[in-house]
Amino acid sequence: MSSVILSVQELSVSFDGFVAVDGLNFAVERNELRCVIGPNGAGKTTLLDMICGKTKPSHGTIKFKDLELTAMVEYEITRAGVGRKFQTPAVYEDLTVLENLEISYPEQRGIFGSLFFRRTPDYRLRIDEVADQVYLRELLDTKAGLLSHGQKQWLEIGMLLMQDPELMLLDEPVAGMSARERELTADLLKKIAPGRCVVLIEHDMAFVRSIAHKVTVLHQGKLLAEGTMENIQSDERVIDVYLGS
Repeated sequence: MSSVILSVQELSVSFDGFVAVDGLNFAVERNELRCVIGPNGAGKTTLLDMICGKTKPSHGTIKFKDLELTAMVEYEITRAGVGRKFQTPAVYEDLTVLENLEISYPEQRGIFGSLFFRRTPDYRLRIDEVADQVYLRELLDTKAGLLSHGQKQWLEIGMLLMQDPELMLLDEPVAGMSARERELTADLLKKIAPGRCVVLIEHDMAFVRSIAHKVTVLHQGKLLAEGTMENIQSDERVIDVYLGS
């Protein structure tokens, strides 16, 4: 059985003549923490948009296990086990942390799920476990709008964990966080990667260095380089277009 959980082949998309992603190939294995880096406009967020179905590619394939994601719509991709966190936290600020986690539970989805859903001890245990993972156990009764920016980022990761996706896509998860919050987030991502795979976009190179199993560098929609952070940092092409001297 192949350990590859996500395979992108010859993926391309253009907007009004601008090629955002151009013939991209890459693969991610189960249990892997993959970081995607590159300058602004390199196609990083567009890549995640295509994987989760928000944007349809012009050409190429996206395989998640044995599923062809380009033939599916967003909600089907989510239900298949792909979770996406955008750069700006999308939490329900008027609801408590507990309520945000609760409505993310798969059995809550849909009209009938909402009507007939009942809290059970096992269900509450799941919420407590996730809240522990994202450092919010003591804040379950706090409205999300009162959380710090970093805590909102953790809450959204927790909302994804409630869905238990096999593939998690995270767009700049430590943007705006304090140094301590970044450290805790690195620990969090290392803990949740086993059993699934995590693909994230990030500009904080110290953070990438602390977590990445492998780094993919994009430039002008194409794959520029790929390898360990040590290899990437010594690659003259990457230094020239992104890292600088």
